[in-house]
Amino acid sequence: MNSIEIRELTKAYGTHRAVDGLTFDVLPGRVTGFLGPNGAGKSTTMRLLLGLDRATSGTATIGGRRFTDFPDPLHQVGALLDAQAAHGGRTARDHLRFLAAADRIPMRRVDEVLEQTGIASAAARRVKSFSLGMRQRLGIAAALLGDPGVLLLDEPANGLDPEGIIWIRELMRGLAAEGRTILVSSHLMSETSAFADHLVVLGNGRLLADTSMEEFIDARSTPRVRLRTSDPVRLRAALARDGFELVTADDGRWTVDGIRADQVGSLAAREGVPVLELSDDRASLEQAYLDLTADHAQFAATR
Repeated sequence: MNSIEIRELTKAYGTHRAVDGLTFDVLPGRVTGFLGPNGAGKSTTMRLLLGLDRATSGTATIGGRRFTDFPDPLHQVGALLDAQAAHGGRTARDHLRFLAAADRIPMRRVDEVLEQTGIASAAARRVKSFSLGMRQRLGIAAALLGDPGVLLLDEPANGLDPEGIIWIRELMRGLAAEGRTILVSSHLMSETSAFADHLVVLGNGRLLADTSMEEFIDARSTPRVRLRTSDPVRLRAALARDGFELVTADDGRWTVDGIRADQVGSLAAREGVPVLELSDDRASLEQAYLDLTADHAQFAATR
């Protein structure tokens, strides 16, 4: 089983708790977005999971085992925490060859992941000549090297161009569809909403949410419908009989608060009112996230 299990995980630096009693699971077959303001504890949690820091208390395991207990860890877990970690004097191919040799990974995998990440043509170039986006692709190639069942990616879209952002989005969703466990930390809400199925949100080291993307947004959205109709008079009267109000929107459409699109559709069909356009007007992930974390941001500008 490739699930990540975090149980009562705590990391204290003196009196400050960077991670404070976290408990959650990251399951295979879906992409889990790992969100939270700066200083929320996301990077610390990933480092604890990879054995790079020692927990004050609690456990962070993968399939019930600590990362440091795996005899061939790159076969089990791939991680991108810092795209700048590769030695600048090495070529991209040599960097991957070094990692492959250290974990008994067949050398053929080096060329496979260079192709998979789109940097095969730059394999003989030294890393110091790479742009941030190319370094990011190299870091992802290193994470994929052992063909692991678990991937931990910290800001994987950082520095990527639009084509690269689409590529990493499709890569993550494809790997999850194969049954792998994908945990992705990101500050880009628009990108997270495009790739994540599930969300884990931290604030001040504590768990704020552990839920599906849809449930997370719905819990922080006031039901509202946006529509167009060729007969607003009859629709307004029909809605009023059920206690709802049809209101003119700025874009020439109409809105109705406190109701869902399927309810309006049923009501309009029953009354014989033509509806030309109908949709639920939900909050964006960014709006829902800011609503949840407003009191947990370590740094916030005044307005």
